[in-house]
This record gives sequence, C-alpha cells and structure tokens, in this order.
Amino acid sequence: MANEGEEVQQPQLVLADKLFLLKQKDVQDIDKVRFKEDVFNFVKEHDMVPLYETLVADSVLDMDRALLDSMRAKIDDELKKLDEKIADAEENLGESEVREAHLAKSLFFIRIGDKEKALEHLKITETKTVAVGQKMDLVFYTLQLGFFGMDFDLISKSIDKAKSLFEEGGDWERKNRLKVYEGLYCMSTRNFEKAATLFLDSISTFTTYELFPYDTFIFYTVLTSIITLDRVSLKQKVVDAPEILTVIEKIPHLKEFLDSLYGCQYKSFFSAFAGLTEQIKLDRYLHPHFRYYMREIRTVIYSQFLESYKSVTIEAMAKAFGVSVDFIDVELSRFIAAGKLHCKIDKVAGVLETNRPDAKNALYQATIKQGDFLLNRIQKLSRVIDL
Repeated sequence: MANEGEEVQQPQLVLADKLFLLKQKDVQDIDKVRFKEDVFNFVKEHDMVPLYETLVADSVLDMDRALLDSMRAKIDDELKKLDEKIADAEENLGESEVREAHLAKSLFFIRIGDKEKALEHLKITETKTVAVGQKMDLVFYTLQLGFFGMDFDLISKSIDKAKSLFEEGGDWERKNRLKVYEGLYCMSTRNFEKAATLFLDSISTFTTYELFPYDTFIFYTVLTSIITLDRVSLKQKVVDAPEILTVIEKIPHLKEFLDSLYGCQYKSFFSAFAGLTEQIKLDRYLHPHFRYYMREIRTVIYSQFLESYKSVTIEAMAKAFGVSVDFIDVELSRFIAAGKLHCKIDKVAGVLETNRPDAKNALYQATIKQGDFLLNRIQKLSRVIDL
C-alpha cells in the first residue's frame, strides 16, 4: 500500500491491470508470459492466498501446494503478531495507538487480497477513529478495494459515504482526491460527461497517484472531454490548458488526435484515431465501453464536418477523411438510422443534405406536447369532480 503523498500507483491496482491484460486476446503471448510471471511473483511476495486460489481455479496459475502452505503459515504468524499488538494497545496504550494497531490489521488484509476481511476490519478501525480526515482515508482504502475488483456497488456507496463525511468537515486536499475517484467511477460506468467535469476540475490539484500516473489521468481527461465538450469549451479547457500541454506529447497519438479534431484535419484525425484504438481497448476501465466510445467519437467528428455545410457530396466527404465513398456511405447510414446525425443521403445525386433540428421549433413542439398532457389531466380531473 502506497503511503499518502507518494507518487506511486497502488501496487494492487498495478496487479489488477496485469490480470486484466492476461485475459485479453489482443495482447501478444510473449507479453502474457511476462505478465503471468509478474502476477505470480507479486502474489508470492505478498502472500495473496485468496487470489492465488482463484487464479489456480481459473487455470491462470499452476497449483504449488508447498507454496500455498508456506503463504498460509506466514499469514497465520503475521495475524498472531497483529492481534498481540492490538491487545497490547488496548491494555497499555491510548486511543491513537489502538486505532493504528487496528489499521495495520486492515492494511494487512488489503495486502494479502482478502477483500471481505479487509472491509470488515476497516469498519472496526472506523469505530476507533474520531478525526474526519482519518475516516476519509479509510474510505479511500475501501475505494481502492472496489476498483481492484471493479465492484461498482461498493465504489458508489463509498463515494456517497465520503461526501457525507465532508458535510462534517474535511480538507480540500482529500476533497480534490475524491473528485478523481468519482471521475474514474463515472468513466467506468459510462457517464463520460460527469467524468470529464470532475477530471477537468482536478487538473491543477491532482495528487491521486495511487490510482494512476498523471499521464494516464491526462489521457482520461482528454478522451472524456472530446466527446462531451463543445468546441469553445474544448479549446479553453483542454486544447490550451497548460497542464495538458506539458504532458500530452508523452502519450502516443493523443496530441495528434486532439489537434486534428479541433483543427478539422480529418485525414490526420483518422490516423491518430487508429493509433489510440489499442490503448483504449486495453485499458481496464475503458475496455467495456470501447465500441460505445468509438461510435461517440465518430459522431463528434462527422457532426463537426457536416456543421459547415447545408449539402455536400459524399465523394467530397470521403476525400476529406481519406477513406472510400463506400465506407462513408455505410458509416453515415448507420449513424443516421440511429439518430446520431441530422442529415439524409440522396443516393441518386450522391449528396448529403443536413437537416439540423431548429432549437426554437423543438422548444415549440415540446411546449405543445406538455400543454396537451396538461389539458388531458385537467379533463380527467374534471370528470372525477363531476362524479
């Protein structure tokens, strides 16, 4: 477990990423051999008996009975020492020492990957904790357990708990850290708009290295912002943001991806887009939303192109993107049918005609619809009164 303030990713979360990559078809076998070795060494070093048994059952690791017995013996020995420290603290020392002894046992269960006992003992530690800040730290440990196993119910409840704790007090540093945790939760559950807002709010105050490095944080911030912000906001908060500019070039294809989209360089965009595809697909948090994100980003870029035209030939659009006419035809047909693009294709003339919805007309239609609904309710009410 990394100490607060250290610029080090929590080791169990690094392990979770490697376990995820071991299961992916797109990862090369030679890399999987290395990941498997890393996982085995980590499990062995930290005596992670519950995880070892799970990985053996899933045929990820081979059973080594002598190793298993050795890890169990070390766990029993360590637990005995921890329990002795708790007993000594309760008999001879103060409340602070009692809390520290219980926290040490909680962190031990986290280290060996025993989620249920870790959560149980974190609750016990909380009963020994008075300071709001220290209670918040316990919530962060719980959130890390949640992200290790992608337990979204646990993560959601822990975020709610943290917010209620902040109503009692709490410092800005921890509050800013919580924004990144909540942003990661939102991104992992496909709420990209809220994720972008929380990430952007945290750019200048980021200290959450236990979750991921700063480069990864910028990667997530740019990806979520691109599909949720309008052009003006994107320019102001992302394209020109000094915090992003300092690291974006370290992330393969990301600068070209952002600049080509904002600069309407459509051929370059598709090239950078292809380069980022594998990074998104092999990210543990983004992987479940890979296809969705791919659709959303194409919707953004196609809409941006069509925004400039009342009508344009399919050939001209295909040329702008550096793809075939057939490709654009198929792509746009799907997006139009799904209601993602406001245009229609004239197959005979080979022309795209935009039909962007009029905001005033949409408001008028909504008012009429709501008015009809209200009149129907009044008529029903009058019938009841007449009876």
